[in-house]
Amino acid sequence: MFDIQENLKKLPDCPGVYMHKDKLGQIIYVGKAISLRNRVRQYFQSTAANNPKVKAMVSHIAEFEYITCSTEMEALILECNLIKKYAPKYNVLLRDDKTYPYIMVTTSEDYPRVVKTRLVHRDGNKYFGPYSDAGAVNQIVDLLTQIYSLKQCSATSFPQSHRPCLNYHIKTCRGVCTGHVSKEEYGKAIEQVLSFLGGEDKPLIRQLTDEMMKASENLEFEDAAKYRDYINSIRAISEKQRVTLTRENDIDIVLPVKDANNSFIVLFTVRGGKLSGRETFQIQSDDSVARNEMVGEFIKQYYMNWAAVPPEIIVEEEPPERELIEKYLAREGRKVRIFVPQKGEKRALLALTQNDRLEIVKTVDQKARLHQEKEETIHDEVAEIIRSAGYEPPERKAYRVESYDISNTNGVDSVGAMVVFEGMRRSKKDYRRFRIKTVEGPNDYGSLQEMLFRRFKRARDGDTSFVKLPDVIFMDGGQGQVNAARKVLVALGLDIPVVGMAKDDSHRTRSIVFEDGREILLRDRPMLFRYAGTIQEEVHRFAIEYHRSLRGRNAITSVLDNISGVGPARRNALLNHFDTIERIKTASVEELMEVPTITEAIAKNIKEYFS
Repeated sequence: MFDIQENLKKLPDCPGVYMHKDKLGQIIYVGKAISLRNRVRQYFQSTAANNPKVKAMVSHIAEFEYITCSTEMEALILECNLIKKYAPKYNVLLRDDKTYPYIMVTTSEDYPRVVKTRLVHRDGNKYFGPYSDAGAVNQIVDLLTQIYSLKQCSATSFPQSHRPCLNYHIKTCRGVCTGHVSKEEYGKAIEQVLSFLGGEDKPLIRQLTDEMMKASENLEFEDAAKYRDYINSIRAISEKQRVTLTRENDIDIVLPVKDANNSFIVLFTVRGGKLSGRETFQIQSDDSVARNEMVGEFIKQYYMNWAAVPPEIIVEEEPPERELIEKYLAREGRKVRIFVPQKGEKRALLALTQNDRLEIVKTVDQKARLHQEKEETIHDEVAEIIRSAGYEPPERKAYRVESYDISNTNGVDSVGAMVVFEGMRRSKKDYRRFRIKTVEGPNDYGSLQEMLFRRFKRARDGDTSFVKLPDVIFMDGGQGQVNAARKVLVALGLDIPVVGMAKDDSHRTRSIVFEDGREILLRDRPMLFRYAGTIQEEVHRFAIEYHRSLRGRNAITSVLDNISGVGPARRNALLNHFDTIERIKTASVEELMEVPTITEAIAKNIKEYFS
């Protein structure tokens, strides 16, 4: 058993991050410290009882862990990453599931690519964004790749036997794999790409205009029209891009909003000296958290993965550790300043947004009340389901609901899916997929039982990614699925309520079904009808997506592997050369023999198989 007092004596006097855990081993708070010894001890001293939040948290601490760091900055970075990973109950949390897209230029490669990504790493590549419009990102990536005929594959080395892919043959790639493109020539194109993504669109427009005029003079009207379309697209995209680019005259304004029940941050964006946008973010915090502390935590969590943070962030009150946060947000030598303006245009801008916030509060309060009413209704409905199943519902703000489904094609490629809802919110980080291993043929009950056994056995064995148990299980199906699930839980010594979601003839969720056959009809309970329907659609979608991905991969391999003389190496060589199964089907014997290791006999086997 963990002895808190004994382990407090072992704490080192150095910077680091500490994690408080409850009796279930779940992390309930993450904090950083210049001195782990001094900071962690403070929680267990009598003065800690003066703070209601700390008092409530300490009453749930069963153990703690810590990670030492070399500097306070290193501890701050680790703290931000752990808070995002574990979402501890007692931390101030940004309740925002959106992941904004970026454009990445893979400058760490000899021949860089331009790709869309939602993750930013310090890996030597160049990142631009984030962009609020994912469609604009796709347009920019496609357009730059077309204009400059950039490499699109992820390969970084090309052996002598390598053959160019389809992109080279249709002239949408320079074909760096052929060895005929110099790094200097390709690098000039990448420099122009970086210039455009940095906000300089005029040089590219001038270049395309010159190409359009030359094509027109040479009576090459199709090429001229292509360049004209490029120019129009660039102008349209540049307007969208300009909203997100951060320059020296760009500012973000971060204002807190608190009412009796909820906390929010309102973020105003100023781009090119003009107010260009406003977003509202819900924050998990209690009344004891000061407004400037809430703003400081928001700034750390919101900007932690931004490629380019605006050079100035305006606040009403300086957050704690302002200087440390400014250093943390600095990117590539560019300084970031967090400050309260005292006079001039920036003070007037702050006053303008403060007045707008008063109007926001009215809307936010109304939306929050409606959302709270929905949450409370769903909470009460789920609690009633748990009671009807013969259990006493735990005292929680939001019940954890897990749902399971099976997908296969006549018993082939059977897969299972698990989705998780915390109240009304999807907890996608807890979703899990299972490939059925022990059940053959179309046996949904057997497949469900295998999936549930693997999921709950891993929880019983202490697997941290499965250790959190549901308050209730919603099975996709009726009484049969419920009983199949109950058998597994009983075998593992677990007592968790299980209900089914039965559908009507129109494939809509008709009722909640219990183990003994009782039902709760949903036609007169619209909130529960929508909630159960949402869960059922989500688990069905998640299962089908996984099944399709497996079926697609297996379809490609199984067709070629059935041909005499074609093993994994020749199969990969064929796919690398022809790119698709359709092109292999229509290829002549002579064309097939162009692939290394494909002899005339094997080529004839392929033709015979597909005919």
